[in-house]
Amino acid sequence: MKVLVTGAGGFIGSHLTEMLVQKGFTVKAFVRYNSKNNWGWLESSEYKKEIEVYTGDIRDFDSVNDAVKGTDAVFHLAALIGIPYSYVSPLAYIKTNTEGTYNVLQAARNNNVSRIVHTSTSEIYGTAQYVPIDEKHPYNPQSPYAASKTGADHMALSYYRSFGTPVTVIRPFNTYGPRQSARAIIPTIISQALTDRKEIKLGNLLPTRDLNYVKDTAAGFIHVGLNEHTIGDVYNLGTGKEISIGDLAKKILELTGVQANIVTDNQRLRPEKSEVERLLSDPSKTFRVTGWKSAYTLEEGLRETISWIEKNKNIFKPDLYNV
Repeated sequence: MKVLVTGAGGFIGSHLTEMLVQKGFTVKAFVRYNSKNNWGWLESSEYKKEIEVYTGDIRDFDSVNDAVKGTDAVFHLAALIGIPYSYVSPLAYIKTNTEGTYNVLQAARNNNVSRIVHTSTSEIYGTAQYVPIDEKHPYNPQSPYAASKTGADHMALSYYRSFGTPVTVIRPFNTYGPRQSARAIIPTIISQALTDRKEIKLGNLLPTRDLNYVKDTAAGFIHVGLNEHTIGDVYNLGTGKEISIGDLAKKILELTGVQANIVTDNQRLRPEKSEVERLLSDPSKTFRVTGWKSAYTLEEGLRETISWIEKNKNIFKPDLYNV
């Protein structure tokens, strides 16, 4: 089976690409074209020679359609994901996340692809109206990022309903682990902690998140996305457990052996009505239909992440607020 992974050079995409190779799939990686021909995290992958790399732009239908040709399945992960930057340039998120998803769906339809796995996000739920959050929870996007992904989700499901396109929507809750960008909360805390500073600067400490380790998320994409019973529906990937940002920071300080004060930096705060206060998944439907569930505990995942960041401290800028 030949699969295409869009966003393959990114955080989750690179882990998924490698896992697909490990499982014996023929993999084509769609990475964003750049003049340096840099393939993101795949540059340092031990499987680099076993992956066919296609450089293009998810916003460009021609390159997407060309990349899809000859593939049996598409895992669509390419997206702009930083919430703070979506306040700066909402249009970039519409073009990348919403139009980009249209490009993938239409290209897959043109080329009779047998499976399309579309990546959603728990951010489309907004602050939990009830917990745990199941797939029937109302959509309430509170940022331009979340709105662009909500539009992409509806586009994907509309292709299934209108054209019979074999789409599965996977909705990960907050994924973390090695290779995650510096703008995310866990690398932000760890990179600051490893500089032995007296203060860890964060935004709002009260919101809770359901944190899923990246290897579990990647396994979920394969397990759920290629299951014959998941076409035309949405599936949460989460642990069913939550932790506040403040308690998460305390746990990381404990694991790193660092003593520091955790403080709120006002520039890191989201606009009040845009802050998602609580995310806690109900992954029971996913387990019932496919048998997938998270394997890593939070402490196990954090230890692996801390170890990786320790070895790659040079790529982080802990003194800056990474938008």
